[in-house]
Amino acid sequence: MSSAVQVARGPALDTTAQVETPEHIRFDYPLAGPTRRALAYLIDLLIRGGVLLVVGVVVMLVDTATGLDGMSIGALFVFYFVLDWFYYVLFETIWSGRSPGKRALKLRVVGQDGHSLTVLDSVLRNLLRAADFLPFGYSVGLVVMARDPMFRRLGDMVAGTVVVVEDPGRISERLHLHPPPTPAELEAMPARPPVSRQELDAIELLLRRRGTLAPLRELELAELLAPLLAERMAVSYQDPVRFLGLIYARALGHETIAPVEQPHPTRPGGGRR
Repeated sequence: MSSAVQVARGPALDTTAQVETPEHIRFDYPLAGPTRRALAYLIDLLIRGGVLLVVGVVVMLVDTATGLDGMSIGALFVFYFVLDWFYYVLFETIWSGRSPGKRALKLRVVGQDGHSLTVLDSVLRNLLRAADFLPFGYSVGLVVMARDPMFRRLGDMVAGTVVVVEDPGRISERLHLHPPPTPAELEAMPARPPVSRQELDAIELLLRRRGTLAPLRELELAELLAPLLAERMAVSYQDPVRFLGLIYARALGHETIAPVEQPHPTRPGGGRR
């Protein structure tokens, strides 16, 4: 399955892009709106202006020293053209979708299919900057972004890209199962457990809360879902929390659940079906 980007609307100011990888791991990124993107553009504009000023001074000094009157103006126009057209392509290519301004504002350009920005994507989205700039001050680009649910300007629509806000703190540590699953436990599980994305999200939420809940409360929450999944897969279990952890690990293809110091007590009567 290929990766995909979807827009999820929550509260009015909580538009996010959901990127799901082929491994069924989903990342949620807030989409960058016009205001934040405008600030990033302003930073990049100041950087380009500073570079152009330094180069202009150097060219004028060389022009004066060599006596090549008028050459400095032409050289500056050529340099401005190169700087304006290749600044973003260069940085977005070597910095994985980030220019200095985007990096300062923690923004990144990604493909709508969930993959990293390619050179062709960057060239396409930046070629359309001239159209987005019309009639002046990126008026067209701002209007298009404000009306698009994914805050894309014309260049993004043509290139198939979106600009997202990076937040490293949103990425949680991988969970590990202790003790590790035994071959018998794994063989008892289907190779692809019949669980939905919502059910996996609920299981992960429970597993990440282990250690913050009382043992009996964990059992109570696990028993809301474990019997349904056990019946669906025609298997039995002793510890519902570990059973859900095994399903989660099997579904994602690796050993991933919260550490367990001691096994949880089971209810009187042994296992459940």
